[in-house]
Amino acid sequence: MTERPPAAEPPASGGGHRARRRPTSPDRRPTSGHGHGHGHGPADPASKQVKRLLAIALVPFALAAIVGVLLLHPFGHEQRTGADLGFGQHPVNGEVLSAVRGSCTADAPGQDDCVVLDVRMQDGPRPGEGIEQVVPTDPGSPRFAVGDQVVLSYSGADAHDPSSYQVVDFQRGTPLLVLALVFAAAVLVLGRWQGLSALIALGLSLVVLVGFVLPAVLAGEDPLLVAVVGAGLIMFIALYLTHGFSARTSTAVLGTMLSLALIGVLSAVFAAATKLTGLDEDTSSLIGLIGAPIDARGLLLAGVVIGALGVLDDVTVTQTSAVWELRKANPSLTWRQLYSSGLQIGRDHVSSAVNTLVLAYAGTALPMLMAYALSGRSFGEIVSSQAVAQEVVRTLVGSIGLVAAVPITTAIAAAVAVREPAAGPHRTSVADRVERAAATSAESPTLRRRPPPPHRPPGRVQRPENPPPGRGRQGSTG
Repeated sequence: MTERPPAAEPPASGGGHRARRRPTSPDRRPTSGHGHGHGHGPADPASKQVKRLLAIALVPFALAAIVGVLLLHPFGHEQRTGADLGFGQHPVNGEVLSAVRGSCTADAPGQDDCVVLDVRMQDGPRPGEGIEQVVPTDPGSPRFAVGDQVVLSYSGADAHDPSSYQVVDFQRGTPLLVLALVFAAAVLVLGRWQGLSALIALGLSLVVLVGFVLPAVLAGEDPLLVAVVGAGLIMFIALYLTHGFSARTSTAVLGTMLSLALIGVLSAVFAAATKLTGLDEDTSSLIGLIGAPIDARGLLLAGVVIGALGVLDDVTVTQTSAVWELRKANPSLTWRQLYSSGLQIGRDHVSSAVNTLVLAYAGTALPMLMAYALSGRSFGEIVSSQAVAQEVVRTLVGSIGLVAAVPITTAIAAAVAVREPAAGPHRTSVADRVERAAATSAESPTLRRRPPPPHRPPGRVQRPENPPPGRGRQGSTG
């Protein structure tokens, strides 16, 4: 058998390329081909250890939230509602068939200061029958037109007496349903499966609020304790369901939990220091109707905790995502570099988040602020009043929690991300390929130079020196 002369290595194209084994030294591993060749990137055991520590830190709080729900939920408690509490009104849906101007009373037929409505009731004690209602036309009263879907309040007295009914509101079910569907569609179009998870998490958050927080507070439990347990349960459900079970999500949960604890402590301290009672007009009326010993100050603090949770989720998730993306873009960054870069991103985010929180509270309390502006009192007197001071404490304490969430979450995320193994295979840069090519004395695939074509005499067809695999050369033996 004749010996085949060594052939030149073919170019790296198609399936005929055979990779050359890279030389190794006793103290150096081969270059992995998907990262920097400087030995960066932590090992898997370190990442598993960090995940184990995160689990040790979070599992007790998750169990505490579940146990808290079981202990604080008012099982077997029947809460009085509606007429049992003295509200004495039953809603009845109706449709306006006609609306004409007329007098407000039968004693003054010449005065057209009211609108006479002919309303057909859609449910209630007289479904399908009509009833006449007289409503005023002063500037503070709503305007009614033919075809309006309205809600009447039925006192429970004589069902055939028009005075037992009163038009109190409009039906808004259909427009609100359309708006909810548009919102859901927008979330699904942009977020896709993650958007679907976010919608499910939103629904479960509402279930926790309506099914646990409100019944427990109405049953006389400590509002602040109920709010902390409910917020913790919402935090675990929303973050893990939306972002999945990972070290990144656990970092966001831990940052949210620490920031939420800080907000709870600060709100309790400053509510006591400013002697806030939480007894505004609406709260006093509600406690009087319920007849249960509800802690008004605790109810105020519960509102602070639950109100700050949504914004905290946004800040902590953004910070962890930013740190992880920085780590993915450059696995060689140290903890200090990751923390510094993530903190710079957080500064821009938290400034807008604080402004959003302040404007949100100001917009909610705008009618109250207008009333105080017309009272002729000084700015200091207005701010120090009970109704305004509790909003000031709520806003400032929430803002402090947001500001603190950025360095807390960024520090935890950087400490976890720097110990995570580098991501899977990714495209390397031209500089990395040149460096590996120089280290291994091999030709870089990226900067490959095509060899000059051989001289081809006119009129002759030259066979390729290296035929495709599977075809032997003429004159060679197996």
